[in-house]
Amino acid sequence: MSNNGFEPEITGFMCIYCADMSADTAGALRVQYPANVKLVKLPCTGKTDIRYILKAFEEGADGVYIVACPIGNCHHVRGNERALRRVNKAKEILDEIGIGSQRLDIFFVSGGQGETFAQAARTMTERIKELGPNPLR
Repeated sequence: MSNNGFEPEITGFMCIYCADMSADTAGALRVQYPANVKLVKLPCTGKTDIRYILKAFEEGADGVYIVACPIGNCHHVRGNERALRRVNKAKEILDEIGIGSQRLDIFFVSGGQGETFAQAARTMTERIKELGPNPLR
């Protein structure tokens, strides 16, 4: 399937701790990542409600991902583990409703990992380009 010129819209939910710091690190190191990613800051990825994920798709996002602190290193103790459980549940729902679970992912990144932060954005962009537009569009 050819998606000539398709630029996916991607929403990234991220915590204000490790993820935000890794985004700043990427910027400081001048690490490039796709401009098609809209980042939404949360106090903790444990606040990522399944409704937020589904709403992003409903509003036209082609892909959604969460950038969380590494497991065992959450500022809110287990918020990132709650986020992982919610992502897995949301993936089940996305498969059931025909959007597809591969359009959603979670990445665990520490503050100094600017390149890893940028790679998550590139990984999602490349994956969604392959999958094509959100079927709800």
